[in-house]
Amino acid sequence: MELELWVFAALTAVCVVSGFIDAVAGGGGLLTMPALLSAGLPPHLALGTNKLQSLAGVTMAMRTYHRKGLLEIRPNITAVICILIASAAGALAVQMLDTKILNLIVPVLLVLCAAYVIFSPRMDDSDRHHVLTRKGYNPVAGGIGFYDGFFGPGAGSFYTTSLVALRGMGLTRATALSKLFNMTSNVGSLAMFIAGGKVFWTLGLCMCVGTVVGSWVGSHSAIRFGAKLIRPLLVTISLALTARLIWTYFTG
Repeated sequence: MELELWVFAALTAVCVVSGFIDAVAGGGGLLTMPALLSAGLPPHLALGTNKLQSLAGVTMAMRTYHRKGLLEIRPNITAVICILIASAAGALAVQMLDTKILNLIVPVLLVLCAAYVIFSPRMDDSDRHHVLTRKGYNPVAGGIGFYDGFFGPGAGSFYTTSLVALRGMGLTRATALSKLFNMTSNVGSLAMFIAGGKVFWTLGLCMCVGTVVGSWVGSHSAIRFGAKLIRPLLVTISLALTARLIWTYFTG
């Protein structure tokens, strides 16, 4: 399909903002998916193209967190493998199934995430005793990975909140690890969208430029300000995603 040049420029600009949001709290799809659909892309093509630009952003954010010593990759390799397989399965499934039912389920989960962030005293930068071991967390990681491949909105928030609640991690470290997991689920799902011919490469690569810029700024801001920035943005994004998904469901 063909788009006018101003559409490319506008979507790239949107990705600067969404990249910042994704790097700090997740949920950048709140901006990019409606923008892609408004530009006239069919839903599956929009999903695949969104995964391409999102992968560029979370990779930049992950690299920044890793260089600052906030992310350990090797101890989480098993979770990464689970997420990779599950996200690929999710992306394969979404190309065959109707996703409308998720527009009812996901808002409930996002509200629970927001409530946990607001009311739990654990949502700060201090580490606490874990509920699940790394191995015990793998099925949770795989489940979120499947969801990210299948649908996606709020996956970054789910990773972060579950790492704090179940793995006992401080909020900034949980955010850093969520970027590794988010990158992995993007790789797995993007591979399936590419195989299905559901990526608008020219547009996606332009959007990558914007999201990398936004992710660089966002990750450095999150590292500098920690939970004071991540916590309110996590709540805001969760509630905003909830409102958008409910609106989408009832307006068809």
